Order: sequence, then C-alpha cells, then structure tokens
Amino acid sequence: MWQYSKKLQYPVKIKNPDPAMAKLILTQFGGPDGELGAATRYLSQRYGAPSPQVKAILTDIGTEELGHFEMICAIVYQLTRNLSIEDLKTSGFDAYYVDHTTGLYPASASGTPFSAATIQSTGDVIADLHEDLAAEQKARVTYDNILRLVDNPDVRDPIKFLRAREIVHFQRFGEGLRIEQEQLDSKNFYAFNPQFDRKK
Repeated sequence: MWQYSKKLQYPVKIKNPDPAMAKLILTQFGGPDGELGAATRYLSQRYGAPSPQVKAILTDIGTEELGHFEMICAIVYQLTRNLSIEDLKTSGFDAYYVDHTTGLYPASASGTPFSAATIQSTGDVIADLHEDLAAEQKARVTYDNILRLVDNPDVRDPIKFLRAREIVHFQRFGEGLRIEQEQLDSKNFYAFNPQFDRKK
C-alpha cells in the first residue's frame, strides 16, 4: 500500500537547539489538532467511505500526515539535542525531561498526553468529512500560532510548509464532500422519482 522513501517530505535542518521552542511545537505531534491524530483519523475513516474517490483522498492525506508526524518529530528532536541541565531548567523543558528525557512523546504544548478522544470516526462519510475540514482548519490555526511565537528561520521554514499542506488538505476534503453530496443527492432524487432511474 505504501512505499517508504527514507527522507523527510520537506527537509528539517535546525542548527541550534531550543527546548522552549520544542515544547511549543510538540503540540503538533500529540496535541488535539496534531499530526498523529490526523493520520489516525483519516486512515480509520477511509474504511467507511463509500466512493473509491473519497477513500483514495482519505488514504492519500492520512498517509501524508504520517510524513508530517515524522517532520514534527525531527523538529522536536533537533531542538532538544545535546542539552545541558541548565538549558533544561531555564527553558522550562525540565518537567518534560523528568518523564521522557528527550524522547519523543505525543503530548500537547501544555503537557496533556495524546488521546484518541480528540478524533472522530462516525462511519457517516458526510459527518466525517465535515470533521476533517474542521480538523485541517484547527491544524492551520495551530501552525499560525506557532509561527507567531517562533522566529528561528530553520524552524519557521518547515512549519510554513506544513501549514501550506493543511490548506491543500482542506481543499481536497472539500472536493471529497462535493463528490459524496452529489452521489447522495442523486440517490435521493431517484428514490423519490423512480420514473427517471435509468437503471430500472
């Protein structure tokens, strides 16, 4: 189903560690609108999508979100490498360090661990696609907030790329919603007007 290319979707090359910044960006790993939740949501929802086009959209985007999850982990890892105890204390990263050292652990910027309770998969494709449209906008807002707080160009560059992909995903989910609504409208029309159904 997947072919794994051993490189990031977009390069992450951060020269200087900054654990305070890592603490903020961590939210796009395991926060309520992060990449782990997005990948899980879309790859779960794909099974309930009736049309092959929408199933493909959910699979494509869910798979890409795994790549974004990988990018966020690379950013956090690079921002937390070779830290001194003083760096940990002055940056506020010491509480995270006590529980996880500098291992990657899915949590929000506030420290709340990842929870599947933040995602939805209803089995109703219209409801799910509306959920997905909202999820992409919430992820975009989170990236906007990160960009307001981060001034390091090495970090801003991949974050801007990820933000741009949220917009593309929103557009693709909009296409999927139109496909499903047109099919649903067509079924409802023929259900109430069987004389026009060419299949009969």
